[in-house]
Order: sequence, then structure tokens, then C-alpha cells
Amino acid sequence: MDVIEVLPGVAWVEVPEADLRVLCGAPADVVKHLMKRGLIRSVERNGVRAETGPNAILLSDLSSQAGELCNLGEFPVLQMLYRQGMILPGHPNNTGRRPLLIGRRDQLRAQMDYIHRGNYGLTSVEEMVAAGVPADTAAEWMRIKLRFAFGAIRRPEDLLDQRELEEGTTELAPGVTVRRIDVNVFEFRHGEETATVDLNLQVGTPYEAPYRLGYRHLRREYFSVVHSGEGDGWDVNRPTMGSILMFQGRIYLIDAGPNLGCVLEALGIGVHEIDGIFQTHCHDDHFAGLTTLVRSDHRVRYFATPAVRATVARKLSALMGIPEAEFGDFFDVHDLAWDVWNGIDGLEVLPLFSPHPVETSIFQFRTLWENGTVTYAHYADIASLRVLIGMVTDDPAEPGITAALAEKVRQAYQEPATLKKVDIGGGLIHGEAQDFAGDLSDRLILAHTARALNWAEKEIGSGAPFGTVDVLIPACQDTTTARARDYLRSAFPQVPDCDLNILLNHPPHIINPDSLLIREGQVSEVVHLVLTGTVEVLNAGAAKGATLGAGALIGQLAALTGVPAGETVRAVSFVTALRVPAVLFRAFVARNGLREEIERAADVRGLLNRTWMFGENLSAVVENRIVLAAREVAVAAGEEVRTDGEDAVFIVRAGLVQMRLDGGPVEDVGPAEVFTGSRVMVGATPPFRHVAAEDTLLLAVPGDLVRAIPVVRWKLLEMSGRRMNRLFAPREDGPAFPWLPDYALGVPDMDRQHRQLFEMASVVLAHQQAGEPAAALDALDALIDFARRHFAEEERELFAAGFPGAAEHEAEHAHLMIDVDRARDQFRARGHVAPEPFRRFFRDWIVQHIFREDSRYAAFFTDQRSCVSPASYGS
Repeated sequence: MDVIEVLPGVAWVEVPEADLRVLCGAPADVVKHLMKRGLIRSVERNGVRAETGPNAILLSDLSSQAGELCNLGEFPVLQMLYRQGMILPGHPNNTGRRPLLIGRRDQLRAQMDYIHRGNYGLTSVEEMVAAGVPADTAAEWMRIKLRFAFGAIRRPEDLLDQRELEEGTTELAPGVTVRRIDVNVFEFRHGEETATVDLNLQVGTPYEAPYRLGYRHLRREYFSVVHSGEGDGWDVNRPTMGSILMFQGRIYLIDAGPNLGCVLEALGIGVHEIDGIFQTHCHDDHFAGLTTLVRSDHRVRYFATPAVRATVARKLSALMGIPEAEFGDFFDVHDLAWDVWNGIDGLEVLPLFSPHPVETSIFQFRTLWENGTVTYAHYADIASLRVLIGMVTDDPAEPGITAALAEKVRQAYQEPATLKKVDIGGGLIHGEAQDFAGDLSDRLILAHTARALNWAEKEIGSGAPFGTVDVLIPACQDTTTARARDYLRSAFPQVPDCDLNILLNHPPHIINPDSLLIREGQVSEVVHLVLTGTVEVLNAGAAKGATLGAGALIGQLAALTGVPAGETVRAVSFVTALRVPAVLFRAFVARNGLREEIERAADVRGLLNRTWMFGENLSAVVENRIVLAAREVAVAAGEEVRTDGEDAVFIVRAGLVQMRLDGGPVEDVGPAEVFTGSRVMVGATPPFRHVAAEDTLLLAVPGDLVRAIPVVRWKLLEMSGRRMNRLFAPREDGPAFPWLPDYALGVPDMDRQHRQLFEMASVVLAHQQAGEPAAALDALDALIDFARRHFAEEERELFAAGFPGAAEHEAEHAHLMIDVDRARDQFRARGHVAPEPFRRFFRDWIVQHIFREDSRYAAFFTDQRSCVSPASYGS
């Protein structure tokens, strides 16, 4: 048995005797890491070229770590099915064996949903119509989709095998087993040989990118295109095809490929500088970077056609474990109309349909200028004319494309532009360079390929190495410096403009990557106002520094007091900053009486930066809002922190808070750690109680501010999931799933039924532990039948009360019952109810539904009791 660490959080386990090759962990771009390590390579077998690679994937127990998704199996699965040939007719690797997914039940379910959407997008005419596509257009698109899908939409269960990790060991192949020994820690066994694989990342350590990118310093032009990626999902040396538009001081992304954070860092762009993103489609090489934008301090504007947005929302909700409707909690959604120019802050965008296995739009962008308009065309994942012509059929009963639509697509591809970037990846679902041999665009860029351009292609168009810029309209105004006033106004809202000009009257300086702005232990002689780029604050002994960007004032407290700096600040990327001499800054502060205000703000910011929750990607503007709104709360030793009805997140400044459940300790929350009030996320009281173990000082941050910060919202979900997993630990005596008053949602009828679900689940395990497997299975059937009746009654109550999320809740119930019935079939196939898998099954059910989804209607009833009849929420 061979075990190789591919990168931190990812391993390779190979057992040649069993023909088993397990990829352990599947973050974004993991296929490229395998290719670079030689674990995927091209070979010839029986005269057929193919690739080697994994035939199984062990999924992470955790859906995210360090804010990044852990399980992105789309490309590894594609590599197995197509590049290895496991699904190709007549291929020597098509032996009937299917790729194997291994993991927790909830992660398997999420992965199958995500892969299904990645393969097909919207999978029926009805789904397309629900996404705003006219019925006749949806029928035509479905014909195209079926042509790419070889005539049928196949469920992932038809393509992949699954192995849920059970209690004890799980067999993967004859003589090979795996068992979980801790969260994300697994032991493989082959005969007498064992190996341990740990998929956990160290705190603050993200997954590595497969390539290194040099740093660039970009001028913010009036209208320019920054080439942020020209490769495809298999290119080990370059980011995937994407562009960054700079327009009138705003920054827009076109698609978000893997390692987006690495790309932005290399280009000197902070995440919070991103104003919006235009999305072409949902394949991972254009989609996986969305979680980087989720880790922003504001909802990035999301521009896409409704059909594309629907596929992306479905795919992301599966991975993040959130309802599809919550996509709008993380992004500011703006739907674009097809085939018309949509105006966006002076920039116009035209989305055009392009045939692809998933809903796809190509984009043209234009703006007025001296001789009319200047245009940029971004054509990602187009079809070659050869493939397009081969799909033409006007028979409505046959998969394919009508001649009229094919001609409309061809004309769109050929429309000239000032600058045009096109996909030449080839094959069934990508374009070809020769289709653009006569293109009349002023400049043509060929992209979306893993290889260098050949001679014929070089005569047609050019490449665009990472970080190169096409300036379509140069800037005659310095928008970067203009924003400096806004940053200072946020920091010093009461100071008159004439005094702000004292600080603004300094030229911007360029600071190189890895340069120190402040060194710990030294007196600061200058205050830096960051205008572009990112800096990192390093405290001795900290695992990871806080990241700060545009608007941050670096060194103001040290400059004000003359005390040596207590931290080091370094430039992560190229940084543009105004440098204000410390002596002038002190005079400015004294003139406006700001010292006390600055010292308090620095104290609060220091606390925020030390927390995992608030220490990443918060702009100075958002930090300033928190500083102004936060309040201190003192709690004496032994007292309970009253969080009932509190719409706040609490940060421990000093002291210790103990989280308790049923009177017993569950977790200690110490300095710079966080817990929440009752109404922060969904409005229901959390099951935990919080008691000060010693005299404690807290900082309460209002919930409305927290919910408006996507990166914090994401981390709250991750923290909540981790803490809820502490519930229902095995007990030596009493019921396996005891009902506690802390679990009540405050809706009496539903609370009674939830309690009965707990009691019935305890009966299932009691029979199994008494050696009565048949009785345990019968009790499981009774539990599931009761759950079905409970769901139906709950739906009736929600619709009757006018709960706005009733339809979505009903759909969630339907999805959940499919999952529940599948779990029952698995237990019956084994002939018994394995305790640990059942415990995880019931816990995940409770965590993901009662304590999350049902909490939503509990909050609704709490807020609406005055206008909802008592029968609607129990008596």
C-alpha cells in the first residue's frame, strides 16, 4: 500500500493488488496537482491513448476548511469517466467498474447533487421554465442538452458507485478497508498493513494552488481588460479562462475559476475591491472561485441570465449545504435579459445564448467613446462550427439544434469587436481556432486550452499571458486617489473636508509585495492609507494574520502614541498607499480631538483581527461600522449571558464563557472567540446556554451588520455546523436521543412532534443494542412513517399561516424524504440498524432540518403572532 501526500489536506492511497487508487480529498484543481505529481499521466494500452489516475475519491468529512470548499469532485470524476475511458464505449478501461465515492452520508448526497448539476445544469423543461425561460425556448434548449448528453439525462447514481462510511470498517475492495478514527482522519488497512490519512488543514492554511503566479501592479484604467487566465481545467501551469474588467474605477470579474484568491493576490486586487461578477456558466473551471467572493465583506453584485443563475445557485447550494434561496444572502443578484443590451453603471452587456451541456451565455460589453462604441467580447465554452453543423436537425423529436438557431449562434460568434477572446479548447463542447480565421475584430485572443498555440493558430489570433492588460480606453482621472476621501470620511465622519485634505495632499506610493510597512517593536514614523492591494497583520504566536485592504489606516495608533508597534504589517501584493508623516498625523488628531476615538477604534479592530470570525477580508469601511455599533457587555462569574431575543454576535474580550447543554459543559469560549445570540441567523433560540465561568467582558456586534458580511455569514454557518455536531453524543444510560427543553422552537405542536421523533429514534437504537435487529428495523419504519405525516402537517400549517418560505420548505421535505427512504433501504439491505451510521443519520437530519430549516418558521411565528391565528402555531 502506497501513501503519498499530494498537498496539505490531500493524499493518495494506492493498493496495486486490489487495483485501487484513492484520491483522499478533492479541493479545486486537485486534478492538476495529481498531474504535476505524475499520479495522472498519459499512457497507451492496446493501441488506445488514455490517462491513468484515481478510481475512487474519499470525501472530506467537512464541506469547507479555511473558508474553501473541500469536496469538488467534478473534474476528478470527469477525468475518470472520459480521460481514463471508464465510460467510453469500446475503451479498454471500460470494464463495467464505476468511479467510487466514499464518505459521510451528507457529503455523498451533496456531491451527487453538485455533480449532477455540473453535468447537466437544469435537467427538465419545467426547471427551465421556472428559471424564466419561455416554454418553446426551453423545449429547444432541452433538445440541445440531450444531444450533448447522448440522448438521455443520467442520474449520477447511474455513473458512480457510493460507499457510505459506517461504524467500524468499510470494505472498499477485496482485502482493503477504511475506517474513520477522528473527524477527517482515516485509517486504511490492507492485510496487516495500515496507513493513516489526515485531511485536516492547519488553522489559517488554505489549499495550495498548482501553479505560482508572479505579482503585477495594475493601473485602474477607464476601460480595460486584465487577462486573469487563459488555460482550461486541465492546464497545470495557468489559471482557467477568465477576465477582469476595469471600468470607471470599478472592478468586475468574468467568471470565477479555481484559486481565485491566488489570482487576485497576484494582481494586487483585494477581494473587497470586486464590485461585480458576470457568470457564463456553472462548470467548475468557471465556478469554483465563487467561494472566494463569498469571503468578501460585502455582497458582490452577481450578473447572469436567470437560467445561468439558477444552475449556479443549485450547484452552490448543494456544496455549501444551504437552501437555494440563500444564494441572495451572499450575492447581490441582478438578472440579465437575453439578447438585449443591459445597462450597468454606464457599461452595457449583451448576453447571447451558446450551445453547451449546461446553460451558457457568452458576453459582449460596450461603452460610448469618441468614435462611437468600444466593445469587448468574451466567448467562453462555445461550440465549434463543425460540431454545431453536425447537431442541426429540424425534427422536434430528435436531439439537436434547429438550423435557424444554429445560424443565429454562428452569426453571434462572428460579430466583430474591438477586443475578442474566444475558447479554442476543441472536442465536443469547445471552439476551434479555424472558425475565426476571417474574424474582423481589431484584436483576437485565443484561450481555454492547456497547450501552446500552434503555428496555424498564431496566424489567426494571439495569446494573452497572465496579468497582461488590453487598455481599451485609458484613464485621464485617478479614481484610486479619489476613493481615498471616501475611506477617510468613513474613519473620521465628523472631520471637515478641509482637514481631510491635510492627509489627502500626499502622493500615492507603490509598495512591493512582501515589504514591511511596520515592524513589531519599532516606532512608526509614517501612517499608511491603503488604496489598493492587500496587507497582512502578523502577531507573534498567531497561526495566521488578519488581512486588510483598501481603506485601512496602518500604524495610526503607533504613530499617535510613539509606542513601538505591537505587530508587523507586510504587503501581501503590490500595494498603493498614501504615506502621511506621523508628526502631521498627530497634529491632525489633536486639531480634531480624535485621540480617544482612535484609541477605542484601534482596540476594537485589534480584537476583531484576532478572531477567526472577523479577521479575514474586512475592509476598513466595514470595520468602522462595527466599531461605531459594537457595545460592551459585562457578565459576572456564574451568571448566564442572556442571549434570548438578542440579535448580536458576542466576542469574548476577556474572561471565559462556558457553553452548556442540559446543564453540562459542551465547549469553552475564550478571548477572541465567538458565540451568537438567538436571532442572528434564523431567529430561533439556540439549544446551548452560555454561562460566564469567570468575570467576563464581551463585545456585542449587531446582527444586522453581521448578516450583511458574507465572509462572516459563511463562517457562522461553519461554526454552527461544527457546534451542532457536538449534539447527541453516545450516552451510557437513558435514551440515545434525549429530548431537552433547550431544543424547543417555541411552536408547541411542532415541538411535541419533534420530541416524538427523538423518542422514536431512541427506540430504534434501544432495539438494536438489545440484539433485536428485526424490531429495530420495524421501529425505523415507524419513525419514517411518522416523519412523513409530521412533514405533511407542518406544510399545511405553514401554508395556512402564510409563511413566505412554505413552498421551499415543502420542496426540502420532499428531498429529505428521498434521502431518508434511501437510508432505510440501506439499513434493510444490511439486515440491521448500525448504531453509528444511524446516529449520524439522525443527527444530520436534526442539524440540517429541525435546528436550521424549522427555525425559520419559528422566527416567523414569533414575529407574526399578533396577526396569525393561534391554531397556526399551536395552543
